[in-house]
Amino acid sequence: MLDMRPIFLIGYMASGKTTLGRALARLLGREFIDLDFYISQRFHKSIPELFKEYGEEGFRDIEAAMLREAGEFEGTVIACGGGTPCFRENMDFILNRGQVIFLEASPERIIKRLKIAKTRRPLIEGKTEDELREYIHTHLSDRLPHYRRAHITIASDRLESRSQIEETLARLLPLID
Repeated sequence: MLDMRPIFLIGYMASGKTTLGRALARLLGREFIDLDFYISQRFHKSIPELFKEYGEEGFRDIEAAMLREAGEFEGTVIACGGGTPCFRENMDFILNRGQVIFLEASPERIIKRLKIAKTRRPLIEGKTEDELREYIHTHLSDRLPHYRRAHITIASDRLESRSQIEETLARLLPLID
């Protein structure tokens, strides 16, 4: 029988979870859920607005509740927020609920991707490039122990073109249950 448990993608912000998640869901014929978008739709507010209104602690409570809700759906690929596995025993939940894939991107690739879209990310908004680099190195090392608990780890530095996404999927598919 085909395993329809959710597939959870985790990794630091800008590691390619949404990009690869959409492609993986399409390939597997599954529904794609971006957890941040799911939260925004449910609350009718952007993630930065929720951070501003509830603070990080309040946002993490909301995130944990919405993860558990979305995590009950079968036949999905769920791209989690960068901090999702690091709070509220979320990592234990996703490890037990489905298959967890850590997209591991290098700090330099993350920095390049974030420089393009940093105004949409509340934790790095307004940082200079040097501050961004320091923040990522510190923050990423704090989160790696959580990410490394995933069932599968795959490099995600090369997701900049359709062919790179296809190459990454070709490496990933044989690893998925």
